Amino acid sequence: MTAQPLLVISDLHKQFGGVAAVDGASMVVPEGAIVGLIGPNGAGKSSVIDLVSGFTRADRGSVLFDGVELLGRRPDEISRMGLVRTFQSPREWGSLTVMDNVLLGGCRWARESIRRTITSAGRLRREEHADRETVRDILDRFGLTAVKDVPAGRLSGGQKRLLEFARIAAASPRLVILDEPMGGVNPVLGERIGSAILDFAHRGSTVVVVEHNLPFIEHTCGVVVVMDLGAVIAEGPFSSLRQDARVVDAYLGSEDPHV
Repeated sequence: MTAQPLLVISDLHKQFGGVAAVDGASMVVPEGAIVGLIGPNGAGKSSVIDLVSGFTRADRGSVLFDGVELLGRRPDEISRMGLVRTFQSPREWGSLTVMDNVLLGGCRWARESIRRTITSAGRLRREEHADRETVRDILDRFGLTAVKDVPAGRLSGGQKRLLEFARIAAASPRLVILDEPMGGVNPVLGERIGSAILDFAHRGSTVVVVEHNLPFIEHTCGVVVVMDLGAVIAEGPFSSLRQDARVVDAYLGSEDPHV
């Protein structure tokens, strides 16, 4: 049985000055899939992510998330709908502990301040206790238990990336878009990040991974979409893309698989 599309991008366009950053890009992300998005620098990958997540306004086109149009919506509204994204550089509240960063990432007490003002103190304490138990489980999943009381700003780059993943897990999103999650990460933490991405899918989230590390993409993603010059030029299993002359010419012809 074919999975239903969760994200449908159709004829998406965005110009900056006279440059077409996104030039008619179209793609479909099936629900439950792990999809890789690759292409040379300047292909339009990050621009597409910014358009889908509401950080940039499209000139024209359509982005449907579970049948609902996203274009014109604010990033916070899109996030509440269940689509979350990361950035190339991890973002954290550096002065707060790892535990508090994850609590703020998605648990009830961080989202429902109005309701909290009319909730009894006893019920409030019970809910906060439950939230902390949930976060402890999440921190254990991502190997962050030992640093749960450490200010997030003191973490290594790889640990900050895992913290970002833990915050995503706390929000229980339907779709996760990861922008270069392997950037600047050592091989040991890289393996942990790969396992975390598989875990997202196992727990029901759809995942889109933008990444230059092609061995990682080949190992992790069932479907790969290739962009060049603002448009999608090919998609399919990574093995089939090796035989596509357009993909080889635009991207895979490099001797260095990480370029």
